[in-house]
Amino acid sequence: MRKSGGLLIPLMIISAWYLGWVGATVLLISRFPALAVYFPIGGIAEIAQSNIDSFEPVYADLERTILSSRGPVQALLASFGAIVLTVPVSWVYFITSRQNRIEQSFLQTIMILPTVVTGISMIVLNSLALAFSLAGIVAAVRFRFTLDQPSDAMYIFVAIGIGLGSGIGALGVAAVISAAFSYATLLIWRLEYGKTLSGPFLTMLTRRDPGEDEY
Repeated sequence: MRKSGGLLIPLMIISAWYLGWVGATVLLISRFPALAVYFPIGGIAEIAQSNIDSFEPVYADLERTILSSRGPVQALLASFGAIVLTVPVSWVYFITSRQNRIEQSFLQTIMILPTVVTGISMIVLNSLALAFSLAGIVAAVRFRFTLDQPSDAMYIFVAIGIGLGSGIGALGVAAVISAAFSYATLLIWRLEYGKTLSGPFLTMLTRRDPGEDEY
């Protein structure tokens, strides 16, 4: 198993990636305010203001997204934002992977999955009928995919979370998910959390003697 190394350089690169894209987005919107309507930002607030007593689609939101002339541009920017936020997640996978050889197909799945989820989220929106239709289509397609490591499932979940956030127009939430996952995973990996039960704190916590054998 590869030992954990220093975190300074990876953290600097990942932080520069996030800050660079956030700064570029803020600068672009401030210079060209008319472009703000095309950026997938603020989706959570729109969903919270919808009618919670109805299972019907929110047609006003639908017309402002997919059915509007801005729909394709918004979908393109949302998909691009999902890819941008997934790149640091793939770097974390490179750094913390316990395998000597990285599975390329799995890594490609991590990179492409958020864009697919983004498109599906923008199509479904708040329509319960579309959601059930999508579930039926997916259920009709049976597939199997075995993960080599249990921790690999986290990357699938975070990729889905980024895609959902981008698809509903909440790219800021997707950015928080991506950054929180990246920093937390690197920190836990660097600290080698859970590798051993030695130490005064863990000895007190687990009520085990330092020299006690495992059973």
